[in-house]
Amino acid sequence: MAIKTNPLSDTEVRSAKPKDKLYSLYDGDGLELRITKAGSKSWLFRYKRPHIGKTNYIKIGSYPETSLAQARKLRSEYRELLEKDVDPQKWIDDQAGRRRREVSTTLKNVAEKWFAVKFTSVSERHSLNISRSFETHLFPKLGHCPVGDLTAPDVIDVLSPLDAAGRSETITRLCQRLNELMTWCVNTGILKHNPLAGIKAAFASKKPTKMPTIKPEQLPELMKALSFAQIRVMTRCLIEWQLHTMVRPSEAAQARWDEIDLQQMLWTIPPERMKQKREHQVPLTPQTMALLDFIKPISGRSEYLFPSEHNPGQPTHSETANRALQRMGYAGVLVSHGLRALASTTLNERGFDADIIEAALAHQDRNQVRSAYNRATYLERRRKLMEWWSDHIEEAATGKMVMGGKKGLKVV
Repeated sequence: MAIKTNPLSDTEVRSAKPKDKLYSLYDGDGLELRITKAGSKSWLFRYKRPHIGKTNYIKIGSYPETSLAQARKLRSEYRELLEKDVDPQKWIDDQAGRRRREVSTTLKNVAEKWFAVKFTSVSERHSLNISRSFETHLFPKLGHCPVGDLTAPDVIDVLSPLDAAGRSETITRLCQRLNELMTWCVNTGILKHNPLAGIKAAFASKKPTKMPTIKPEQLPELMKALSFAQIRVMTRCLIEWQLHTMVRPSEAAQARWDEIDLQQMLWTIPPERMKQKREHQVPLTPQTMALLDFIKPISGRSEYLFPSEHNPGQPTHSETANRALQRMGYAGVLVSHGLRALASTTLNERGFDADIIEAALAHQDRNQVRSAYNRATYLERRRKLMEWWSDHIEEAATGKMVMGGKKGLKVV
């Protein structure tokens, strides 16, 4: 007949004193309080392991940090597992392993590992944009979540305020970056599948809008406004440089002196700074060479043609030209990117070859074979186009431009 154990009381547990050797007080159903010679007290759960029959002890906690009531609660949970033939020790080990995996695979932790890989193939500025987008929009609410627990509704809920604010471009970038991260997790074995595939479909697509620009006949007015504008000299030069070279705002703002070949009159923009990730060469004209001569005494000691006003070791911001145009009264009428549209419209109206214009604008030709051929043969033909365009801008600035009846050089 089994000996019945009387349950312990709080008073017995509290008043238990150390003895000459280690001993235990029993509460029944495998729960015991072990007291050492030094006087420390620990709760233990004693049981026989399922399918093995070997006696095992699980330390529940120390007294008084773990009370009698808390110890009994854990004993009950372990007993429930035993009734299902589940070994409490194995269950505890599995839970601990799961918690370790959760800590090591939170969105923030995994994203930082992905950053280390991703940032080796993109520019420093692009790397900063990616990390800031995660820190600003994702980490505050989702950074602590294991990527394996993330669901599409979770992420959509976090991005919804951006949708309500009309920031569709930000949502698009975040969805693209999240999906790239999830694909990396699948490829590295962290996930078995991408739980966020297709989340962009939950948001309405932004209808493409044309960049605000002006008509070709308004160029003289722009050049007059630029000459009288209350803006920094280097900002005025930046706008003129972008207008003459027909490049994108970021490409102009980040132009470096070591990219300029003065003898060949050629500006070579490396692939990592181009939208299509392909090197782009810009033939320089007498007007753009004169512009370089003008700014050399100002920015020649910097790496950049147009260094930041506050940090000469960095290029000016790509929005510098836009802000200047707004101060000049062109808010909602013209943006710096619209200068490319102005050039394209003018050149097309004057009869220049469309392929030459597209090559000058660094637009990607969908036909890869034709694109390779164009890149190899269009440089000198583009030089003629660029010279005409610079002359046209100069005439607009000096008031000599005649809009009616003057035809451009048709490149064939």
